[in-house]
Amino acid sequence: MREDMQYTPFDLEPADALVLFGISGDLAHKMLLPALYHLTARGDLTVPVIGVSTADWDDQALRAHARQAVTETVPDADEEVLDRMAGRLSMVSGDFTEDDTFAKLREAVEGFGFVTYYLATPPALFTTVAAALAGAGLNRHARLVVEKPFGHDTASAERLQEELSQYFDSAHLLRVDHFLGSEAVEGLMVARFANTLLAPIWHRAYVDNVQITLAEDFGVADRGPFYDAVGCVRDVVQNHLLEIMTYLAMEPPSVTDPSALGLEKWRVLSATRTMDLADTVRGQYDGYQDVPGVAPDSTTETYFATRLFIDNWRWADVPFYLRSGKSLAVTATEVVVELRKPPLELFGAKSGGTPADIIRFRVDGDTGIRAELMLRKPDADGTPVTVPVGVDFEQVLGRQQLPYETVLLGATAGDAEYFAFFPTIMESWRIVGPVLDPARPPLPYPPGSWGPPEAGHLPGLKRWHQPSARLFDDG
Repeated sequence: MREDMQYTPFDLEPADALVLFGISGDLAHKMLLPALYHLTARGDLTVPVIGVSTADWDDQALRAHARQAVTETVPDADEEVLDRMAGRLSMVSGDFTEDDTFAKLREAVEGFGFVTYYLATPPALFTTVAAALAGAGLNRHARLVVEKPFGHDTASAERLQEELSQYFDSAHLLRVDHFLGSEAVEGLMVARFANTLLAPIWHRAYVDNVQITLAEDFGVADRGPFYDAVGCVRDVVQNHLLEIMTYLAMEPPSVTDPSALGLEKWRVLSATRTMDLADTVRGQYDGYQDVPGVAPDSTTETYFATRLFIDNWRWADVPFYLRSGKSLAVTATEVVVELRKPPLELFGAKSGGTPADIIRFRVDGDTGIRAELMLRKPDADGTPVTVPVGVDFEQVLGRQQLPYETVLLGATAGDAEYFAFFPTIMESWRIVGPVLDPARPPLPYPPGSWGPPEAGHLPGLKRWHQPSARLFDDG
């Protein structure tokens, strides 16, 4: 591999300070500041946090904003924890394009041995901020962490990597995909490789198809200008859904470090065929074009469904169906693995056939695992009935950490496991390349539905296994 394709080593330096660019933004308000609160509560936040923003705030204004952000998502927030968190916060205000801002930042981080710079900013500012940090001498003894999306296609991702590598080498550049910080997503790998009950059947000989759904029952809301320039494929398919697929399909790594894990993910993506428009349905919910910031004749997709194949020994000819959409029937991120039916129908002939066993993994919200098995009901006519068997993770294992807790802890402690491997990013852009910005307009669908009806007729698809509002809700 070229030098810029090398994966970040797993023995990274711990940081003595965390600098959050864009601390007044929506991501920080909804995700990063609540995550900092939970890290503080657990005693894992041990470094000062310096916010950088164009907002004209002083330290007290930032601390008040942080308290509000936390209490909106953590209604029973502990005042003592809030005080400890606020005591670690300080503020640098200024324009990201002005040298004076970075001169003030240099004073703020003076005396800290190693600094993590986290860019919760629009991607257009990544190179601007990285160059300004280098111009102020702040790229030494430091690492840069950038949010998604990393580029908007293959060429732009490679160009962004080359630009950032001028200022931070591969050992000091991390790329966020917050799904990698999800305990439930990582749990897919644990479920597969720590249980010999599942390992033997995770193979084309037993698996009929795999379905990955990321559904949201709400629309674009106030994100119209951002979303209309991005769309469903760039927002969640190229990153989140393909990352989930790698955990489901990869081979077990030989050792437990990020380099080995990244290599196995790259191998499975490199064996994945590019998406085919003939196997794809794009949709747009009714009313989307009325959202402020959305073009009145927009052809941006708010729904996307496709069929993929992985051409390797484990998964050859097994279809992977991926879909995501806004304004759908429920909010759920779920994996369904449908197993092959028994070779001979012995019990369900009277009812038209026995349904296949399926295994569901809920990887967001009410996380857990649920298997739907066929059992004989007493006093019945011999026809099997479907019986759910499963585990609610929070009920059994306790509170699940927020993905951004893991991401921020990894960014400061120096754990690269929860960040995207650049070669996998390039493979992901290759896979989605043929379906980016097609000439054919998206199909309309009503809010609250499961998307365009055409998505139920993808090649080879028997039926979608729709998620319920909750994993163990059969209503």
